[in-house]
Amino acid sequence: MWFTIGILVGALILGLVWLMKRNNFSMTWYEWLIGAIGLLMLLFTIQNYFASLAEIEPKAAYMFLLVVGLPGLILLALAWQLAARRVKKA
Repeated sequence: MWFTIGILVGALILGLVWLMKRNNFSMTWYEWLIGAIGLLMLLFTIQNYFASLAEIEPKAAYMFLLVVGLPGLILLALAWQLAARRVKKA
């Protein structure tokens, strides 16, 4: 499972960098940082969700989705919105 997730994440980052070069677009350091933290939180959530389900603890798995997964998604959306609004303003 982690091999597949690693390939997907690598392909997404490669595609993002390729699109940024093709469209002459750049991101600021804090947009990269917020996006990286959000992505790490999301990967951490996926790992703990499946581990909790494997240990037959569904309530812990669902709470982890809510407590760590939701802020991870919010951070990813925030990084996306910051970049989109900066490009729209320019």
